[in-house]
Formats: sequence, structure tokens, C-alpha cells
Amino acid sequence: MLCAAAALLPLPALAETADAKFAAWLRSVRAEALKAGVDEGTLDAALGSVEEIPRVLELARNQPEFKMTFDQYLEVVVSNERVSRGRVLLRENRAAVDRFAAPAGVPASIVVALWGIESNYGTRLGDFEVVAALATLAYNGFRAQFFRGQLIAALKILSQGHVGLHAMKGSWAGAMGQCQFIPTSFLAYAADGDGDGRMDIWTNKADVFASIVNYLHRVGWRPGLPWGEEVSAGMPAGQGTRIVRPAGAGPAFRTTENFRAILRWNQSDFFGLAVGLLSDKIAA
Repeated sequence: MLCAAAALLPLPALAETADAKFAAWLRSVRAEALKAGVDEGTLDAALGSVEEIPRVLELARNQPEFKMTFDQYLEVVVSNERVSRGRVLLRENRAAVDRFAAPAGVPASIVVALWGIESNYGTRLGDFEVVAALATLAYNGFRAQFFRGQLIAALKILSQGHVGLHAMKGSWAGAMGQCQFIPTSFLAYAADGDGDGRMDIWTNKADVFASIVNYLHRVGWRPGLPWGEEVSAGMPAGQGTRIVRPAGAGPAFRTTENFRAILRWNQSDFFGLAVGLLSDKIAA
């Protein structure tokens, strides 16, 4: 009975830091997380004083409609500055990237391109506390089941000791670290690149590169196969390839199974083409 009572002690703190409905909702999250294997201490720290973040709600409710043309998108995502910076960083980090990329048959330039597009080479990680952001979204009904699942996954990551609560920063939607993994992707694909027992995609480049490579390898990257190439208008797709015309009547690209692997990361042809084109420019 004493143990049962002790387990309930942190719960009143929820009512002190949030309205009654939010506190009750957090108690249900706590119960679910306990069943999922998250320890009491992690839950006390992570949920004991969590508050909704109004800015997250503003961003969720006012997402800009995507209206860029493909050319405009490339100007932003595959800018000359990003290409030149990528070339420098590939030279500086070649040994670290190749340590993971070469055995998996993933071009080092693809790894660097994903790193560049996701976080501008580790300089833009997002500044929202992930637990609070995910709790805000799930509690307020924004894809509630999805974001609640991400919240439970984030609590698991904390419980496993990969990152501290206040160091677990990300986007308003919970994409984390230098490769911008959502928590469930982290649990599925993050890797310990330096063997220290932690998967730190926030500050440890070895873990970042290992995680990017592991993701691509696990979703079916085929060694030795290019992602694709630009082709003349009207060129037919060959066996195992797909013609992508991102601007309709504009440029056309013949893409392979490795392009489909990139799309497993982000299901946008614009994104997939940007990764491939940035990789080509960095490698050139």
C-alpha cells in the first residue's frame, strides 16, 4: 500500500501547474507511459510541471499553404550557400561520414545533403521543448492519436537516457535534433555512432551520421544505384524507374528505388529531388 501511495504522490503537482482537464489528461498519459515501460522518475520530471505552449498552437493553426513552385523551392533548399557549405563540411567530416556510409553503400554526399536540408548542417534544430510541444498538440486535438503516440515515444527516449529533458529540443511538431527525427523514428532508426550507449542526434555528429545512414539502409537503400537523373521531356521510364515531373511541363527526372528510399524519409517529390540534386552538387 505504501508503494502504491508513493506512486501517486507526483500527481497533485499536475493539478498545480495546469487546469483540471489538462491535469487529468496528463494522468492518463502517465498511466499509458508506465505500461509502455517508462520509469516513474522520468514521468515525474517530464510531466510534473509541463505546460501547454501557446506558440505551438499558433503554428499548428496557421500553417502556411504550400505555394512554392519547384524552382522557388530549389532556390531556398538547394541554395548556392548550402551547396558550398556542404562541400566544405563533407571534406571536414569525410572520415566520420564514410565510417557509416561506406559499409552501407550510401554516398557520403547523400548523408550530408539530408543533414543540410533537415537542420542546415546542425544549426537549426528547433527551440521547442519536445515533451511540452507534443503534449500541447495531442491535448488540443491536432492529430491527437498521432501526437500522443509521439509523446509516449519521447518519454521512452528520456527514460532510456539518450538526452536530458530540457536538452530534448525540436520543432513545434516534435521533429528533433540534427536529422529532425520524430520520436517514433528515433526509436526505430537512431544509432549510437560512437559506442557511448547513447543516441545523441542533438550534439554528437557520429550519432547523427550513423542515424541517417541507418535510416536509409533500413528503408531499402540499394548500394551502387543512383537516386536518379534529369532526362529529356518525353523520356519513358525504364524497368524499376519512375519519371517525376515536379513542375508539370518543366524538367523531368528518371528516379530509381533509391529515390523511393528518400521518400520514406519525407513523402514529397520536391523534398526527394532536392536531396538528390543537393547531393549531386555537393559531390561535383
